[in-house]
Amino acid sequence: MDLPDDVRDLIALHLVTGVGPRLTSALLEHFGSAAAVLNASQAELMEIPYLGAKVAESLTRALANPDVPRECAAIQDNGVHLRLLGRSDYPANLATIDDAPHLLFVKGVLETRDEKAIALVGSRACTSYGKRLAERIAQDLARAGWTIVSGLARGIDGCAHRGALQAKGRTLAVLAGGLSRIYPPEHKDLAQEVAASGALVTESCMSMEPMATLFPARNRIISGLSRAVVIIEAAEKSGALITARLAAEQGREVFAVPGPVDSPASAGTLQLLRKGAKLVRGADDILEDLQEMPALVEEKNAQPVLPLDLDPVQQKIWEALAEKRNVDDLCESLALSISELARQLMTLELKKIVRRLPGNSYERF
Repeated sequence: MDLPDDVRDLIALHLVTGVGPRLTSALLEHFGSAAAVLNASQAELMEIPYLGAKVAESLTRALANPDVPRECAAIQDNGVHLRLLGRSDYPANLATIDDAPHLLFVKGVLETRDEKAIALVGSRACTSYGKRLAERIAQDLARAGWTIVSGLARGIDGCAHRGALQAKGRTLAVLAGGLSRIYPPEHKDLAQEVAASGALVTESCMSMEPMATLFPARNRIISGLSRAVVIIEAAEKSGALITARLAAEQGREVFAVPGPVDSPASAGTLQLLRKGAKLVRGADDILEDLQEMPALVEEKNAQPVLPLDLDPVQQKIWEALAEKRNVDDLCESLALSISELARQLMTLELKKIVRRLPGNSYERF
């Protein structure tokens, strides 16, 4: 496969196990290019903050022998193309998040209209109620011209994709593993339909197994591609709640569909609603709010106004965030326990009043 040297160098860096988006950013910022990273010595790698001797040693060995020709062959054989962060064809919504992937593997077509996207996610072990709502909401949003983003997983994700396809709309599926290893295997046919009516997207190299540790990172791409995230059925410890938290950190709107109060399948969504997520009965509720939603690129010059619906503790947190503050600093200055502060900050994130920054710090919206 004939690719420019800078792209092949980035593929080589991407093939190194353990080099995620944050470390990739640090390496590229320090060395200036992927080629310079590949040629760096162990001593030079140790100049990167928090990169110890053992990690630098293993990284040096791994950087020496990336199998780029094999990866390029897999890309070509599977009809995949690449999108690079900083290029004009990179998804605009995704480019706004702090830890955007430097390299995206795409099967299908990403279009400019996919900036008008909504993520629908939820439990794999969903009920018939959840399936029905996921398909119906996805259909209605797709008919209204919105691209449906989800994770191709069993349960709610699969229903969301199918709903969009039934409405002859566009849908994007974000995978945790590589595009030559569709997971779950029973969704192989669904994946082909999604690629024909939108795209399959991942940051994982072609043959990467969909390991459990990759799914939380995958979720940030689902929310990052979207303007809003809708949670349709989620248990108390569902991975969909990770997507909701990431969406709030990224400045996306978070919606949740209520369910029976005694249903374990709805425990997570009900928890989100208590913490400030917007209640959704159907697509009309979402579309009404989206009409009033500000652009993802926020206007920085407006003067902050104290929100009206904060309790006394939340008001103190908001006032303390007149400038960016670290969580430890907030705990000390506000005399709050870390658990209480974390709970309040999540509530404020869901209300789009504060946002989380790298380094476990927060600032006002």
